[in-house]
Amino acid sequence: MVTGNKINDGLTAQFVENGTNLHLELTNATDQTLKSIEVLTIFLKDQETPGGGPSRAHIRFDAIQNLQARERVVVNHKTWIDGKPSDSDHDLIERLRVIAGELKPYVLDISWQDAEEKTRFQRIPVGH
Repeated sequence: MVTGNKINDGLTAQFVENGTNLHLELTNATDQTLKSIEVLTIFLKDQETPGGGPSRAHIRFDAIQNLQARERVVVNHKTWIDGKPSDSDHDLIERLRVIAGELKPYVLDISWQDAEEKTRFQRIPVGH
């Protein structure tokens, strides 16, 4: 495990390593099943253009249909660069890893439906 964040009583997020790959893991911190969980696409700041520029890269996460109480799931993701899916050598999820003492310039914006079918939202700061 690399880092973790918990905000409210919805989901917790942490980045876990699997060999040389980094993945987002979500945990349902509630006592109920959560449905239709989505993490919005994260547009990464351009590091190649002096002074910044339009985002050339973004990370998309797969939606999760159901997450049982206290269950954990690794969320699949894909990095896109210049409108095309990148290969694993150009995966940029590492930029979402939280480093102690560093600013957290990105946010995991997550939505889901609770047991009463009310849509809930959560923001978890990440990155470096």
